[in-house]
Amino acid sequence: MSIKVDHIFKQYGIQKAVDHVSFEVGAGEIVGFLGPNGAGKSTTMKMITGFLQPDEGKITVCGIPVEGEAIATKKKIGYLPELNPLYHEMYMREYLGMMAGLHHVPSPKDRIEAVIDMTGLSVEANKEIGQLSKGYKQRVGLAAALLHDPEVLILDEPTTGLDPNQIVEIREVIRGLGKNKTILFSTHILQEVEALCDRVIVINKGKIVADDRLENLKKQQQSSRISVGFREPVAQNALAAIAGVKGVVHVGSNDWELETSDPDALGKELMAFALQHNVNIVSLHTQTRRLEDIFRNLTGVAN
Repeated sequence: MSIKVDHIFKQYGIQKAVDHVSFEVGAGEIVGFLGPNGAGKSTTMKMITGFLQPDEGKITVCGIPVEGEAIATKKKIGYLPELNPLYHEMYMREYLGMMAGLHHVPSPKDRIEAVIDMTGLSVEANKEIGQLSKGYKQRVGLAAALLHDPEVLILDEPTTGLDPNQIVEIREVIRGLGKNKTILFSTHILQEVEALCDRVIVINKGKIVADDRLENLKKQQQSSRISVGFREPVAQNALAAIAGVKGVVHVGSNDWELETSDPDALGKELMAFALQHNVNIVSLHTQTRRLEDIFRNLTGVAN
């Protein structure tokens, strides 16, 4: 495994920031790391990169223990923190040259040009960093993380504050990098997860609440709402008694929302119900649960 996190625990005062978290990320995976603010995402990432030490537990990167082998593991990791630290008064190539020196990158000039091209920085490459847009500053941070050609990329909110066009551009860069690198990235933009990831890890209040392939997570959390309108009044308890109904909400007049895990079967049951009770259905449609709804359900936020 490229990343192995084994029961790590981190506490600040009385607050458990990360509470015995375990997961693994295999070579070549792009894994989304999700959670609400304060859930423990950034703390976990800082421990993986060796910037923080866990109070308990172990972390290995490419088979190397982070504790006691911090330099060796940092050689394997490219890290883009949420607050991307840059020297705004430096020119881009000047900054990347400094970072290449810190990493002892062989043939630094060639490698700098390679990462500039890889991250789409060529058109802005002769500017001072302070003159760049936020999107291009994020690219500079990503280029710096790639200079030493790491096997693992840890990206903490890589698209924070970017406009929609910049988000798409950075997303394409990450997708390209994922062809030959292991990537763990956190984000609040759930569309990014659907666009980039086959697997997601969800953390809430310092604990892992889900870790699965996205398609499996959707199936496990599958729940749809059927909106149905009747011409005549219908009793709530009668609707609740229909096979397959998990919940009933009155939305006004003779209109209802029914929650179910099998909308097709419930549609047939509703038709049978209407015939049996001599009522007329005037509207019927299904609302499939979105990833946002699944996330809110896993993190305990009421819909």
